[in-house]
Amino acid sequence: MARTSASKRGRGGKPSAARTPRRPVPPKPIDLHYWPTPNGYKVSIMLEECGLPYRVIPLNIARGDQFKPEFLAISPNNRMPAIVDPAGPGGRPIAIFESGAILQYLGRKTGRFYPATERARVEVDQWLFWQMANLGPKAGECHHFRLYAPERATLQYAIDRFTNECNRLYGVMNRRLADRDFLAGSYSIADMACIGWASRWQRQGQDINEFPHVKRWLDRMLARRAVYKGMHIWIEEASKVRMDDAATRATLFGQRAR
Repeated sequence: MARTSASKRGRGGKPSAARTPRRPVPPKPIDLHYWPTPNGYKVSIMLEECGLPYRVIPLNIARGDQFKPEFLAISPNNRMPAIVDPAGPGGRPIAIFESGAILQYLGRKTGRFYPATERARVEVDQWLFWQMANLGPKAGECHHFRLYAPERATLQYAIDRFTNECNRLYGVMNRRLADRDFLAGSYSIADMACIGWASRWQRQGQDINEFPHVKRWLDRMLARRAVYKGMHIWIEEASKVRMDDAATRATLFGQRAR
């Protein structure tokens, strides 16, 4: 009679059932509250670059979704993008708003596009915060006054003010990129933060040929597959927004504390 080896015997010498190897549990996707704008692109690009699973939750800012209580619980500033990571620190969910904070968090989480050494991290942080404080706000105001302000002929001062400031900022980028491929040397979250706004140079009244180093950087960035995918998330509702609609304009441009 064939004997059962000790390795296959359970308690009392009885054969034990063969164990089926456990399949790894796929990670739960990160919820990305998103609308296709340059600020939204920052996070979708980073998620694509890192290969993290994510679920897009459209946040129709033209309709006022950003003021819903369930979103304000995630983003008290009623602005997107925002994320909810079910596998946050300590394995517990975490909600994060502000695109720069999200980029830094995802960089630390994955160890990608955000250096671990202090000197290299400071280099990235400088240009990330340069975007947050300068390129994004000034380009946004430039878009507003050039494209959306009523009676634009009477607002020439504001149009010139922000068009000129954008021109200055493109000059800063152009000098920075004169001797390097990316803003902080290596490709990083600083580049991801800037690409959405810089890709809209025409809306800001700029001639990209005046800034050849920025132009080369733009071409390099837009050739990346993850950048392309992050900037081309199709949301049908977004294609139907009319900026000349009074209700839309009131929602986007008439916000006050109450």
